[in-house]
Amino acid sequence: MHSQILAPVVALIAWTIVMCVWMLAVRLPALKKAGIDMSRARGGRPGILDGLVEERAQWPAHNYNHLMEQPTLFYAIALTLALLGAGNGINAWIAWTYVGLRIAHSIVQATFNKVSVRFPLFVLSTFTLFALTLHAAMAILHAA
Repeated sequence: MHSQILAPVVALIAWTIVMCVWMLAVRLPALKKAGIDMSRARGGRPGILDGLVEERAQWPAHNYNHLMEQPTLFYAIALTLALLGAGNGINAWIAWTYVGLRIAHSIVQATFNKVSVRFPLFVLSTFTLFALTLHAAMAILHAA
């Protein structure tokens, strides 16, 4: 039997792919509307399109970038818990909570982007990540 914590890992990766598709679906028409010729465009720094395309069209892209940041720590700690044999029960539930909070954060950021709503979701997800990290540390110390 596999570790239960792997299911939320797969779910968050799947959600990240959804956000990538959402980003492309919004951004490509925005680039065209702004008169940006993709065949002549060069790479740049993150956020280089801010101010060039409609702000709302950037929100899914900003969120996609966020899903490449803190969630990488989630993947690492979830896989650590799975390898330690501590990825079931409460840790799986905490991982699902993390995923739910990150999905909620994505939806807020990509739709109405109100920081006063997004920030508490981020803070709560950070607390769940802290809890998973604490549980991994406890499992390592218990095994030693």
